[in-house]
Amino acid sequence: MSSDKLGQFRNAKCINLETYRKNGQAVQTPVWYVIDNDVIYVATPATTGKIKRLTVNKHVRIVPCNFRGDPKGDWIEATAYFANKSESEKAIALRKKKYGLMARLIQIAVYKKGTPVVFGIKI
Repeated sequence: MSSDKLGQFRNAKCINLETYRKNGQAVQTPVWYVIDNDVIYVATPATTGKIKRLTVNKHVRIVPCNFRGDPKGDWIEATAYFANKSESEKAIALRKKKYGLMARLIQIAVYKKGTPVVFGIKI
């Protein structure tokens, strides 16, 4: 991911992640994220719609946003991929550091739904 396009994401708390259904309909979801080595990482339960949609179509669009999903920058075209084990572990550790107690509380809820899935987003 080029650092100039990555700049708008460095200080934001959320991104609006746009994924696509099989029929091509866009679905926007505000999510927490972390950045490591010019890759944006998102962790979510395996049973979520965004994981199902990413299994079918790896093309995404992202934009910094507030917690409600209101865009706070420019939409960027990107490609998602499912992270390997070491990337996933590092991303989850970075998320705990970035979001603190809230990340730990969310993690407890997520683990009740199974192991979280981490995916990376590259421009």
